[in-house]
Amino acid sequence: MSNDGVTAADHAWMLKAIELSRKCPPAEGAFSVGAIIVGEDGTEISHGYSRETDLHVHAEESALAKLPADDPRLPGATLYSTLEPCSQRRSRPLTCTQHVLKSGIRRVVIAWKEPALFVADCVGVETLKSQGITVLEVPELSEQARAVNSHLSIGLE
Repeated sequence: MSNDGVTAADHAWMLKAIELSRKCPPAEGAFSVGAIIVGEDGTEISHGYSRETDLHVHAEESALAKLPADDPRLPGATLYSTLEPCSQRRSRPLTCTQHVLKSGIRRVVIAWKEPALFVADCVGVETLKSQGITVLEVPELSEQARAVNSHLSIGLE
């Protein structure tokens, strides 16, 4: 994964997603994540953040839940998430990676790959890429995404 292809607009949307992640109520056993879905025309379609509607909802899941499953804008949309979409979870039957695949979104931009704090080996990026999804990382914003998670000080290096 590289940041080749990351645009100024991607950078700006990721900064907004990081701001959104600051709304997350801190939780001892969970990351604080912001997610924004932006249409092909460059306008926001939806957004969500961790624990927005309940203690177990993830950011990507929250943003997607606000849209009809067959929303025709999704295949041309970009999902901005401050953290790699999860590939394992205990609290729900579907992971965020599975939600993204079901949505039809074809482009995902993240600030930070999930560290091995709760899951030994998150494979969200690899799974999405194996299904033909473009995944880009904005590593210069990873420190800002990490800072929102200072309540999880162990293992965030």
